[in-house]
Amino acid sequence: MFSFQHQIRVRYAETDQMGYVYYGNYASYYEEARTEMLRSTGLSYKELEEMGVMLPVVELLCNFIKPGKYDDLITINIYIRQKPSIRIKFEYELSNQDGELLNTGSTQLVFVDMIKNRPCRPPKIFQEKMAPYFGE
Repeated sequence: MFSFQHQIRVRYAETDQMGYVYYGNYASYYEEARTEMLRSTGLSYKELEEMGVMLPVVELLCNFIKPGKYDDLITINIYIRQKPSIRIKFEYELSNQDGELLNTGSTQLVFVDMIKNRPCRPPKIFQEKMAPYFGE
C-alpha cells in the first residue's frame, strides 16, 4: 500500500453562503492531493503526459460527514491500496485541524495512450516506483 499526506487551507472563495466548503471543491482537493502524491514518487503528471500517457478520471465517489469551514487546515490522507495496472484507485480521508473526519472518497483513473487513445499499462518507470509498496 502506498500512502501520502497533504494539507490544504480552506480559502474564502471555496466556501458557500453558509461558510462551508462548497461540495464541488472536494474533487479539486482530491486532485491536488493526488498530484502531489504522484510528485512525491519523483514522477509528475506532467512527466507522464510527456511520456504519452494521460490519466482521466473514470469514477468519483465522495462522502460528506461534517462540513469543512473557511480557514480550516484540511489534512488529506490518500491511499493506493491495490497495485496499479490499467486502472489506479486513490482513496481519500479529509480531516480538519481538530482531527475531525470531514469527508471520505475515492477516484479511479485509467492510464490512456495519448496517441492511440486507448487504455494502456502504466509506463515502466511508474511501475518500478510503485513496486516496493506492493511487495515487489
